[in-house]
Amino acid sequence: MSAAFELTGVSKRFGAAPALDELSLSIPEGSVVGLIGRNGCGKTTLLRLVVGLYLPTEGHCEALGCPVGKLGPDELSRIGVVHQESRFLVWMKVRQHLRYIASFYKDWDQDREQRLLKELELDQEARVGTLSPGNLQKLAIILAVCHHPKLLLLDEPMAAMDPIGREKLFEFLLDLLQEDGNTTVISSHALRDVERIVDRVVCLDGGRLLEDTSLDDLQERFARWIVTSKNGGLPDHFSEGYVLEQKGDPFRKQLLVADGASKLEAFQNKHHLEVTLQPLNLERIFPLLIGKKN
Repeated sequence: MSAAFELTGVSKRFGAAPALDELSLSIPEGSVVGLIGRNGCGKTTLLRLVVGLYLPTEGHCEALGCPVGKLGPDELSRIGVVHQESRFLVWMKVRQHLRYIASFYKDWDQDREQRLLKELELDQEARVGTLSPGNLQKLAIILAVCHHPKLLLLDEPMAAMDPIGREKLFEFLLDLLQEDGNTTVISSHALRDVERIVDRVVCLDGGRLLEDTSLDDLQERFARWIVTSKNGGLPDHFSEGYVLEQKGDPFRKQLLVADGASKLEAFQNKHHLEVTLQPLNLERIFPLLIGKKN
């Protein structure tokens, strides 16, 4: 399968500080990726590299098969981007801004535009400079998707939206993936929202790649074990290396474990206890990933 974008040994520095540090990553076409990490880990820098707004200090980066320093109108017309802080022509009305951006794309879908304006409740006659932060995000999303991009990059696309707007956007994104079959990357701290749509998770920390795996594999690796004793009390502390966190009392404990599935039976027999497994969501897995690295 071809890569929608690929980085090989990429470092990006601003002065002496590395925003990305020898990062190698390949995202297959058709993937829906959740790009996660702490503030300042390099997520925004990565997305800006992919569209050629930044160039690597070292290494090589390609998007849609083209080196990012040589991205031209053909490649850029197949990419949609929502920046964390998008810039607009604030003196225009929403309707005028849409027509201006649409003029750059031969495949602009006006039916999709009108559907999104209605579903996201965005007033076409409003002056862009008067829009709330949430409505500006709605406009940015409409501008990014109405030309049917093959690669869609969303950097904190819902941070300023209210819950109703976020829910409507997610419904649309699910429809869009079925309609366009594109590659989508969502960078967001709203991990409960992200896991509803992604099939792959890329986690950065300190400009380095910490994790690149499917969401299913990640959720199989981490679990909560509810532990109860068969014959009285529980140990004060479980020393197994795969037990990352533990809390509770002498009769019932919650353990957060990594890669423990193959060790479960031996663990039960050793300590003479019973274990009930509970899956973890991405919001709970994320600090465990960071903790394992540290």
